[in-house]
Amino acid sequence: MLKACLYARYSTDKQTESSIDDQYRVCRQRIEREGWHEIACYSDLAVSGSTTVDARPGGAALLADAMAGRFDVLVLEGLDRLSRDQVEQERLVRRLEHRNIRIVGVSDGYDSLLAARKVLRGVRGLINELYLDDLRHKTHRGQFGQVQRGYIAGGQCYGYDIARDAHGSRYVINEQQARHVRWIFERFAAGESIRRIAHELNRQGVVSPRNSTWAGSAIYGSPVKGSGILNNTLYIGQYVWNRSQWIKNPDTGKRQRLERPRAEWTIIEIPDLAIVDSETWDKVRARIDRGRDETGRKFHAQKGSSLFGGTLRCPHCHGSMIVVNGVKYGCVTSKERGKSVCKGFLIAREHLDKRLMALVRETLLSPDAARKFEEYFREAVQARTGNAGSEIKTHEQRLKAIGTEINKLVDAIASVGISESLAVRLKSLEQESNSIKATLASLKGAATLQIPNIQQMFKELLLRLNAEVTENAFAAKPILQGIFGPIQLELRGEEEVWAKIDTAQVLEYAIEPY
Repeated sequence: MLKACLYARYSTDKQTESSIDDQYRVCRQRIEREGWHEIACYSDLAVSGSTTVDARPGGAALLADAMAGRFDVLVLEGLDRLSRDQVEQERLVRRLEHRNIRIVGVSDGYDSLLAARKVLRGVRGLINELYLDDLRHKTHRGQFGQVQRGYIAGGQCYGYDIARDAHGSRYVINEQQARHVRWIFERFAAGESIRRIAHELNRQGVVSPRNSTWAGSAIYGSPVKGSGILNNTLYIGQYVWNRSQWIKNPDTGKRQRLERPRAEWTIIEIPDLAIVDSETWDKVRARIDRGRDETGRKFHAQKGSSLFGGTLRCPHCHGSMIVVNGVKYGCVTSKERGKSVCKGFLIAREHLDKRLMALVRETLLSPDAARKFEEYFREAVQARTGNAGSEIKTHEQRLKAIGTEINKLVDAIASVGISESLAVRLKSLEQESNSIKATLASLKGAATLQIPNIQQMFKELLLRLNAEVTENAFAAKPILQGIFGPIQLELRGEEEVWAKIDTAQVLEYAIEPY
């Protein structure tokens, strides 16, 4: 008896769990009719068909059981329950059928046993994807109409509540949150730093827009994207819609935000929603926009890089540690959210970098590492020189043939005179000859390449390791992250710091009192 698995999904919060029950019902009728044995059922509620299957809780469990070979038949209402993305659907169906899993769509008639199944799923996949495009267009059109009628087409915004009526939603000022918004603007306009503003809000116990503690990013946001408290034009009564759009990356399946051209924005003046006066807003804008172009981007903005920033974990809150000044790594949670959230931790960059790089050097100094380095070097040389002999012979033969043809062309020109076609052909042969001569010179140089003293070269590289890594920190950082993974710092005693690496290796080193 074949083992069958069910999968059901519905897309939006306007549908209910009864939709899942309805899908299960029609699938179980098919299972009962075929005499299969149901072993599992999975579902995803309020999940779009454009979301990749492995990013859904039910879908991920389904794939795990499929890869483990726990069932023989997958039964669903239709292929659109798996995915409405044509590429994703095809990839997934091929993956399952490759493992001899039969897929049966009760409503759309798909069956892995059908000879025309590829045509059927191609047509159904195209229809499903066109449905998504049409739905996206209609949703966007409907939102635009709501905005034009004075309603909103966005989500929650700090400082406002959402009031709904029979026709749509509107923002209503939340006086308690509005008071905090005004305070943030006033303090920043007076010259207060973003960090100190966040620290004070957390000290006072003010809840952030995400019902958590405040960070500098929530207050400052991005002048380019218009995000963050200080860049939100709604606080001066200006509602901006259609500023950005979300596009799914076909490589990762994840959505990413892209800014639309300013000409596509819809700007509605709603003075009744103003929380901040224009004078304060102008002061804030003058401070934020200093050194930026008209798009909000900084002139000559450059980012530095450290070797272990973001890889280290704070010994108190286990959050990330970053470069906080020219000489220290520090807890980002304490820096951004204040001492009331994490009391903070600082450690000298130079000392920590040297100790961790010493571990890398000690590992590379092992005989096994030196042997592997020599193997890789010889393989690279062999890859470059292995086919050089046959390639040289081929090119030399072609060069000889070109020389013969050029001589014949010269004789023809001497006999009948120059013509356009003869001149073009002669020039083409001469160019090919020059190109082959250059290639031959390179190949002969490679063929005579002498392998240096690899062990001596390896030792010299290790001696320059710290300097090379420090000078090329941007390129070295991801490599070091791959070697170490997250590095959890721990305090033992007053001046002892231990670094836990992969929960197996432990390094101990002393630091200055923090």
